[in-house]
Amino acid sequence: MTTDESLVLRVAGRPVGRYHARSEVPARLAPRPCLHPVTTLSGTAVTELSPADHLHHLGVGVAVPDAEGHNFWGGRTYVRDRGPTDLDNHGSQRHIAFQLRDPDGFVEELRWVASGTELLRERRTVAATELTDSAWALDFTFSLTNTTGAPVSIGSPVTHARPGRRAGLAVLGDALRWTGLQRDADGSVHLVHRFAETVAVGAPPTPSGQWGRERDAAPPSPAPDGRARLRIETRAGARCRFSYEVGEGWHSCGMVFAATPWRWVGALLGLFAVAPTGGGHAGAATFTTFRITPSS
Repeated sequence: MTTDESLVLRVAGRPVGRYHARSEVPARLAPRPCLHPVTTLSGTAVTELSPADHLHHLGVGVAVPDAEGHNFWGGRTYVRDRGPTDLDNHGSQRHIAFQLRDPDGFVEELRWVASGTELLRERRTVAATELTDSAWALDFTFSLTNTTGAPVSIGSPVTHARPGRRAGLAVLGDALRWTGLQRDADGSVHLVHRFAETVAVGAPPTPSGQWGRERDAAPPSPAPDGRARLRIETRAGARCRFSYEVGEGWHSCGMVFAATPWRWVGALLGLFAVAPTGGGHAGAATFTTFRITPSS
């Protein structure tokens, strides 16, 4: 049976999911339309609705932890220096209408509302496709349009994590040189290029470990998208030239760095991701590729 409130998704006539267009869950769970249950062709359910340990997990749907300060995820909100916190800041997604409704899929329009104001308008497309006699695929896509006339920020626990976290590419030996992305206290991201020399054996530890105080190898540079390509070119004598690219071609950063052996092993080349000590979310870094190629 199909109504304005729910519809059954089918593959070759067999039911594989029920879509609930109007959610009746409490406000603190961020009410939103969802698919549940979603099943295999043999009828085995592969989704859950409000499991005991995560009541705000609602089948298959769209959830955002922070849209302009409002929680469209449900449950607690991550607050910097406090961690997950119960706040009265939840939004809801409200069904407007189905533009298309077929047995194997639909197109829906929704409103994202918080504090009585519409922030976003969503167009959601869901389709079920038979792959074999025993398998099918779910295609769930959506687009969001800002309807406020002003910028709407989208965030997560990672974007509210501790400032000062960094990730990048480094050469470690008797001295240290690295270049990478660093998130500052105001949330902006910069490319930072730094080096440090070793400290004497037996000297008191420093914030950089066995190395002394870090210094800039080159001035910081903007990374507006929070992403960059990094490169180290190694020449004779272990001389390393660092460079970066953020969409405008490759740029060298700082003077050539001479890699020197560590106390027990040779110099090391590697990726790193670190955050200052303290409470709250440490953040995360994503590395897409890491390649080593011969010099030309």
